Amino acid sequence: MIDADGKNLGVLSFGEALKKASEQGLDLIEVTSTVTPPVARILSYDKFRYEKEKEAKKQRHAEKVMELKHVRITPRAAKNDLEVKAKKAAEFLEEGHKVEVMIFLRGREKGNKEWGLQKLKGFLPMITVPHVMTMEPKFAGRGFVTQIEKKK
Repeated sequence: MIDADGKNLGVLSFGEALKKASEQGLDLIEVTSTVTPPVARILSYDKFRYEKEKEAKKQRHAEKVMELKHVRITPRAAKNDLEVKAKKAAEFLEEGHKVEVMIFLRGREKGNKEWGLQKLKGFLPMITVPHVMTMEPKFAGRGFVTQIEKKK
């Protein structure tokens, strides 16, 4: 049993603990039920709930959300266009996101898959941030898709 000031009151029966809590105008809260005897605390339930919510919010804020960002290129794009896309992919990697790079093939370009794959492999070194490929390039739908993430 722990009182409102954080002092240990020792092992008390449920009735005694409830009586002490009601004398102080506070609530009896079971903190840990897995141990024997269970740990209880005399505290305002509203304050206890507020502290729990505050702690949970702090944990959610601390964990970094990692999204999958998409960069779509075409094999006939000009070099400066590819450099702009590479710069954007580098920004995404710097922010800690995974990046899915897709090379979009149209019409007869789909018939020459090796050419499209080489264009994709030629684009990846343009990304200035050190990265690793988490998914090998594979043909999916209208072109090749690969995923990269920042090296750790």
